[in-house]
Amino acid sequence: MDKIKESVEFLTKRYSFNQKIGIVLGSGLKIFGQPLLFSIDYGEIPNMPLATVPGHSGRLDVVRIEGYEVIVMRGRYHLYEGYSPKEVVFPIEILRHLGVDILVLTNASGGINETYNSGDIMLIKDHINLTGENPLIGGPNFIDMKNAYSYKLREQLKEIGKDIGINLREGVYVGVKGPTYETPAEIKFFRTIGGDAVGMSTVLEVIRARSLGMEVIGISCITNVHKDDLSPVTHEEVLKVGNEISRNLECLLREWIKRGISI
Repeated sequence: MDKIKESVEFLTKRYSFNQKIGIVLGSGLKIFGQPLLFSIDYGEIPNMPLATVPGHSGRLDVVRIEGYEVIVMRGRYHLYEGYSPKEVVFPIEILRHLGVDILVLTNASGGINETYNSGDIMLIKDHINLTGENPLIGGPNFIDMKNAYSYKLREQLKEIGKDIGINLREGVYVGVKGPTYETPAEIKFFRTIGGDAVGMSTVLEVIRARSLGMEVIGISCITNVHKDDLSPVTHEEVLKVGNEISRNLECLLREWIKRGISI
């Protein structure tokens, strides 16, 4: 049996999935914990790889948010863990087959733009894929990526941010393979080519999502800003600031879902 089909059949025997919105959470981001309608560890789902990175609990939850049911994937896979591009996007394929057509991809990222501050939330308007990988190799091919991060949904979120007092940045996300943090020379290069934030996820997921016809929102939570000094960057810092950003992120997405303008 096809791996995706097997995983989806396993899940649909345990819960009646009819959700249109799916959210993938990045490192240290903790939102929408309750009310919980369904929950299962990745390890119980056939064919699902295990999430190995601290800050990724590895669980699929269904939660009720402002009257809507939403699937929340608490954890993702990364190339630097040794997973293939197709394994990295496996959760995206599951979400699509469960009926999700609006995908919210969140991540913890480092700020490249020197006007950014730790704790900022950046809407991704475009990306630069420097991972050297693509999940579509072997087909399908030639997917249009001009509006990969939905302009319509970004405008909705910007309006909501203004209404509730959350200052949203908007910029270009540079996707790299990792697992090392970037050198000063790399950061300077990323700025030169137009990057505003850098991280080790998201780009492969949005490519696969667009090939599946999903509308995508990308949100980077800026957990540190790369300065021209020797200040170290640690994963512990990323998790700490990600947890602090979670409150504003939840308020933003809750209000967006509440208004029903994207459903």
